[in-house]
This record gives sequence, C-alpha cells and structure tokens, in this order.
Amino acid sequence: MAIEVRIPTILRSYTGGAKAVEGSGTTLDELLSNLDAEHGGLRDRLVDGENLRRFVNVYLNDEDVRFLGGLKTPVSDGDTVTVLPAVAGGA
Repeated sequence: MAIEVRIPTILRSYTGGAKAVEGSGTTLDELLSNLDAEHGGLRDRLVDGENLRRFVNVYLNDEDVRFLGGLKTPVSDGDTVTVLPAVAGGA
C-alpha cells in the first residue's frame, strides 16, 4: 500500500493531469520530497524553506497538518493526503 496524495486542479500540470498520485515516506516532508523526484517542481509549490507555504492547506486523513506537526507529521501506508490551495475572497 502507498500514501494517496490528492492534487488540486491548479497543480495537476506537475502530475501530468493526475487528480491523485501515490507516494511513500515516514513524514510529510519525506513524502513531498519523494513525490518531487517523480513530479519535479511540485514540492517547491507547496514548501517554502522549512514550512508549508501560507497559501497551501494540507490535510492528512481530513486533519490539518499544521495542527499535527507540519512537515514533521508522520505518515504511513494507507493514509490520504489532500492538498488544497487557500481561497480568499468576500464582498
């Protein structure tokens, strides 16, 4: 089993149009680095230095990783990681 990573439309150009990709790793940081090896440039769109970019929300099994440990959040086979761009707006 692998870790499923759901990709938003705006980042699918990095995954060849795939809505979801599979990866592996023991932490979110390792998972993103491993995905970047296959889908070059993806990690740079999500990570700024040592942290997730402010305008990107990442969920591990529906829990916001910012409250779980950020890039140090442990991940394991069978997990689902969802990447969502932050949305702003209003009237």
